[in-house]
This record gives sequence, structure tokens and C-alpha cells, in this order.
Amino acid sequence: MMDEINLYMERIISLTGLTGDYVPVVRYAFWVVLAFVLAWLAGKLCRMWIVPLLMKITSKTDAKWDDVIFSEKVLVSASRIIPAIVIWSLLPLVFFEYPKVAEVVGRLTAIYFTVMLTRTIIVFIDSFKEIDHGTRTSRQQYIYSICGVLKILMLFIAAIVVISIVIDKDPSTLIAGLGAASAILMLAFQDTIKGLVAGIRLASNDMLHIGDWITVPSAGANGKVEEITLTTVKVRNFDNTIVTVSPQALVDGSFQNWQGMLQNEGRKQVRQVYFDFRSLKIDDDGVANITKFRSHIEDWLKAQEQVVADKPVLVRQAEFSQAGCCVEIMFWLKAQNALDYEHDTSNIMEYIFAKSADFGLRIYQQFPEQ
Repeated sequence: MMDEINLYMERIISLTGLTGDYVPVVRYAFWVVLAFVLAWLAGKLCRMWIVPLLMKITSKTDAKWDDVIFSEKVLVSASRIIPAIVIWSLLPLVFFEYPKVAEVVGRLTAIYFTVMLTRTIIVFIDSFKEIDHGTRTSRQQYIYSICGVLKILMLFIAAIVVISIVIDKDPSTLIAGLGAASAILMLAFQDTIKGLVAGIRLASNDMLHIGDWITVPSAGANGKVEEITLTTVKVRNFDNTIVTVSPQALVDGSFQNWQGMLQNEGRKQVRQVYFDFRSLKIDDDGVANITKFRSHIEDWLKAQEQVVADKPVLVRQAEFSQAGCCVEIMFWLKAQNALDYEHDTSNIMEYIFAKSADFGLRIYQQFPEQ
């Protein structure tokens, strides 16, 4: 059948005036161009018709996950595999007279197919992070971390397959050969492996989420978490600088997560004030001036609007020291953001400092030697 088609094509080409060896060359070039045009058209039609059709079908379902997983980005990426399938199907027809050329084109097509398939799978995996709309539960974040591992695994497998195609070897042979070099690979990628394990620990133990306010003194991080991957945690500081911290540093070291404080009403404040022992006195009723001072400050704090009413307010006598008689003040402020919190704390402490003089108390301070 193919021979008859080729003879018919050569007759048509001869009518153009070409003769001799030019006829089979032109015929061969025609089939090559036709094959690539058909491959291009197949991919184009898939993107123009099949992709919109599938998107229309998924949009009519009640579920939302299919709109994300089978999004336009995923379907368009999958449509780029179609040309490789068309070329692969036409190889025996187009290059049957030139087996060496068919072999080279076949390998290039296989490499293209592997790359596009891997790209589609990675885009498919990435689409999962759009399901949570930026807010992940512990389970969702754990799945997201696993997806990161799958992406790395897919890239590794794709690299093995491409190399095996280039050198014309069985992929299983290359994988078996890597077993002997596994110790070297683990040594070379030990930081990456540790980062992966630390990222999974952060996710599985529900230690960190996107949007959490954290402070990492060792890394100079003090702000909101913007992105969490298996190898990095991106933090936007309150001055809009970006700090990248490795998950391993968070797991092995220490960091402070303020989210628990933000999710609960009130922010605890504990302060100490030291008074000179020589200013403590007893009145006619036998009550110490510092006792009256503590009672007044406690009642005053409970009446303040910026103090949480249903949280404990305590003004107590703490352990004294060489700095004087210590009075410890504990209260909870309603302010959550840093600016209001600092202002409210300053206003309260400044009142306490100033009011102590009305009770005859003198705040302890050391004067420099003259």
C-alpha cells in the first residue's frame, strides 16, 4: 500500500519537471513535512476543542477539586504530548526506507514525550496547592509536602529515562548501577535530604502554617510566613524584607510562633518594678504604703479598657534583691499588633511609675559615682 502511494507521489512530482534522484528526495521531504504538520495540527486542535470541552464538563460538576486539578494549565500541558504520539505513529510510514534516520527521530520523539509527560505530571501535582486557596490545614500541608517529594522523584525518573534513551540502554540497568553510587549520592545531597525530612516534620507535626507570625532570631526573621516548601520557608518581615529559612534550621534550632497568641484574646504582659526599701512605711492603721499601692494598681488595671476583663490581673510581691523590693505586675492586653501593644504597655507602666510617688514610694535606681 505504501509503495503504491509513493509511486503515485513520484508521478505527481515528475509532472513538475523534476527527474532523476530529485524525485525521491522531494517525495521524502514531503512526507516529513506532512508528518510534522499533522503533529502540529493535532496539538492545536486538541488545545482549541478538546481542552475547552473538558473544562466545560468539569465546570458543570458540583465538586471544586476537578476545576483545579483539570484546569486549563494542566490540560494545555497534556495536549503538548499529542504531537509526539502522532510522530511516533507515523514513523514506520515516513522513514521506512531510512532505518537510521527513523531511529534518530524516534529517540528525539521519545525524549520529547518523556519531557512533556513529566512536565504535565508536575503541573498536575502543583495544581493541588490551589485547592486550599492559601490556607492549609495540617493534613493539607502534609499532602503538599508529599507532593514536593513526588515532583523530585518524577524529575529523577525522567532524567534516568532520557539518559537511557540517549545511550540506548534499559532504564532498569541504569537504576541498578546507581545502587553502587548511592552512598556518594547521599553524601552529596545530604543537606537536601535533611531539608526534605525537616519539611515533612514541620507539616506532619502541625508546627507551621502559611500566614503564621514567627520570629527566628538566628535568621533575623520576624514576620508572616508566605511560602512553605520542602527545602525553604519564606518569611516576609514587617519591614517588607524577605528572609528564607531552611526547615532544618527551624526543626533543629528554635523559633517562636505567635499564632496561638493571635488566635486567643489578649496578650500577656509581666513587668517588675523595684522600690527602695527605705521608702516603705506603715500608716496609722498598720498598713504598708506598698500594700496600698499594689491594691490601687490592681483595681486600676481591671478598670482599663485596653486590659482584657476576663483574664487575671495580679500585682504581687516578688522576690526581693539588691535592686530593692520587687513588685511584679501581670495583666493581659487586648492589642494584638505590635504598635498598639507597645503603646498600651508604655502608657500603663508610665502611670505606675508616676503614681508610686503618691504613696511615698521611691523607685530604686543606681546613680553613677561622682
